[in-house]
Amino acid sequence: MTPMPATSLPFPATRSLAAHAPDGAADLSGRQRAALDDEAALAACTTWQNGADGQREARTRLLLQGLHCAACAGIIEAALLRIEGVRSAQVNAAAERAEVCWDPLRTRASVLIDAVQRAGYQAYLADAQDALRARQAESRAALWRLFVAAFCMMQVMMAAAPSYFAAPGDIAPDIAALLRWSAWVLTLPVLLFSAQPFFAGAWHALRQRRVGMDVPVALGIVVTFVASSAASFDPGGPFGHEVYFDSLTMFVCFLLAGRWLEARSRERSTRSLDALLRRLPDSVERLAADGSVAWVPVARLVAGDRVRVAAGQAFPGDGLMIEGRTEADESLLTGESRPLPRGAGDAVIAGSLNLVAPVVVQLTQVGTGTRHQQIVDLMQRALAERPTLMRAADRIAAPFVVGVLLLSGLAFWAWLQIEPARAVWVAVSILIVTCPCALSLAAPSALIAAAGALARRGVLVQRLDALEALAHVDVACFDKTGTLTEDRLALAHIELPAGADRSAWLARAATLAAHSHHPLSVALVRAVAHAGAEARTWRDVREHAGQGLEACDADGRRWRLGAAAWVGALAPEGLARPAVWLAPQDAGVGAEVARFEFDEALRPDATALLQSLRAQGLDLRLLSGDRAGAVQAVARRLGLTQALHGAAPQDKLAALRGLQREGHRVLMVGDGLNDGPVLAQADVSIALGHGAALAQQRADFVVLGSRLGEIAHACELARRCARIVRQNLAWAVAYNAVCVPLALLGWLPPWAAGLGMALSSLVVVGNALRLAR
Repeated sequence: MTPMPATSLPFPATRSLAAHAPDGAADLSGRQRAALDDEAALAACTTWQNGADGQREARTRLLLQGLHCAACAGIIEAALLRIEGVRSAQVNAAAERAEVCWDPLRTRASVLIDAVQRAGYQAYLADAQDALRARQAESRAALWRLFVAAFCMMQVMMAAAPSYFAAPGDIAPDIAALLRWSAWVLTLPVLLFSAQPFFAGAWHALRQRRVGMDVPVALGIVVTFVASSAASFDPGGPFGHEVYFDSLTMFVCFLLAGRWLEARSRERSTRSLDALLRRLPDSVERLAADGSVAWVPVARLVAGDRVRVAAGQAFPGDGLMIEGRTEADESLLTGESRPLPRGAGDAVIAGSLNLVAPVVVQLTQVGTGTRHQQIVDLMQRALAERPTLMRAADRIAAPFVVGVLLLSGLAFWAWLQIEPARAVWVAVSILIVTCPCALSLAAPSALIAAAGALARRGVLVQRLDALEALAHVDVACFDKTGTLTEDRLALAHIELPAGADRSAWLARAATLAAHSHHPLSVALVRAVAHAGAEARTWRDVREHAGQGLEACDADGRRWRLGAAAWVGALAPEGLARPAVWLAPQDAGVGAEVARFEFDEALRPDATALLQSLRAQGLDLRLLSGDRAGAVQAVARRLGLTQALHGAAPQDKLAALRGLQREGHRVLMVGDGLNDGPVLAQADVSIALGHGAALAQQRADFVVLGSRLGEIAHACELARRCARIVRQNLAWAVAYNAVCVPLALLGWLPPWAAGLGMALSSLVVVGNALRLAR
């Protein structure tokens, strides 16, 4: 979709927007609103389209910050959906991205950002450099909080150590009180600075009338601090004389360490995706007609501009090189690992890197029209999607947290009856250890890591749910033409007169065929290197439509190349392959005739792909609209025993539905316009990068470089991803099954609970990162 002009964006007046925003938070400044609502700022992250009601609507992609669990996604979605004019909102907590569908007549982009900020998180337009800077600032702030917590924890542990090692009565009461007060003072920076994200997250969740995973953590911190403070200043009071400042500082430190490492791991898993999204340069040299040069922002370029691209710089748009020679790195766009030579007249694509020397390019497509932007749009949509497993984790998370709070309250009451001095820290241990972070990260961390690994190989995941479905397919169906075969014919067999010189007859046929653009002539020329060099040895060349070529050689002898009857040859019965005949016209019928037979050229990696899929246990089928002979010939060469020929789109659809009714999970691979319906019907679908736009839109995966071997790798990686998701879920369940009873029995102190919670999340994320190798 093309963006609307800036002057025609139907935004309401700024004054009226306050009524649409959530209550209780300050609005963005007027300058910030103007920058966010600017058409140029929205162009790269917003798609304008007509909705189901015929009204114009916008789909804007946002980058988010501050998400730590599945409940955060629900909080942000609820905040966005309360805005009048927002039609839908999807938040992916693992990828920290959102996609919002909104009505430009009733709200605007700045209100979306404002609503997310009021919910306690940060949001940026998906292409904004501010997002990268803010992410770096957040990482630095998180590291500072971790440093303060770790430093204070060590000092508190030093103050607490004497009470652990000294015998009763060895420490004078005034010294014991001094140690408790010093631990209290050293805990204050941890409480007021390091633990601030937990309190902020809990407060914003409660304001949204939701129970997020920060709620039990914040509650545990507050209860521990209050109880320990009361014990410090009134040892004979209801809270006794035991203090837990060491446990408090330790589990805050461990939780912050876990979150920081988890954030670094998530950043690593999406790094290849983000690299593609930020691949275009900010500005480029534009050459004017009078020879002058000016640096202009990429957003101001138009088709037809001539630009100079320096070595090491990315091409700002699709275009043709008009000066210079270089090599281009297209690995992030096509998966091609080797640099590709590019010279004058060669096409270059936006986002690919110029590696060797400065070149001049005339742009043919910029902005939304480039292949780079089309890929970015597909990736952004996939990253904003919440897979089924993630939605299930979200549904479980809130009831689980409520259950944790109830269980902690019951445990506190029970221990008051058993041993009141231990009731507080038992309740706190339960609050901390049962936080379901590992459960909420089990699936999304693995899916995002797998999507990043595939992106590095040139396979774009358009629907994260498809990774789970791909792991369970048992039948793979393939289109023939353009998918398993190339869009050209190849010389397969030559039948020559007895005693004839093969090379001489082949050269004679190829040089004559060079005068025609018929597909069989082109294939014949391609079979002989440099055939065109002798093309001028033929005289009086004439092409007869539907028959073939006729010409005289240097000796004046007339030859014909074409259909059997026209050439004067007898075609053998049962010949399935297309063929042409070559014969002189001064000999008797069939006396001196050569026959050249052709087959469709298989893609070089087609056979290896099918062998790999068979080894993975898949049943393979061929679905083609081509004639029976051509389909059977290709099937035999590929070792396929089940092939459907002469199939119209509805026939392919019926065949696929029949397989699904039998209980099969079907993968469909295609590239043509007529493959759109069957790609949409399949359980999982893969389109090749050179195929029709409709096929790519309907597909779950797009192989950008059209390398078939990546399909087998994607199937294998999907199975690995499914195994890792199961391992992560099993670990999360086992962790809670072991640790909750320990906490209930009073065998798990708060510091160990904090360590266990942090380690459980790190185990899940670290296990998922194995997919990125």
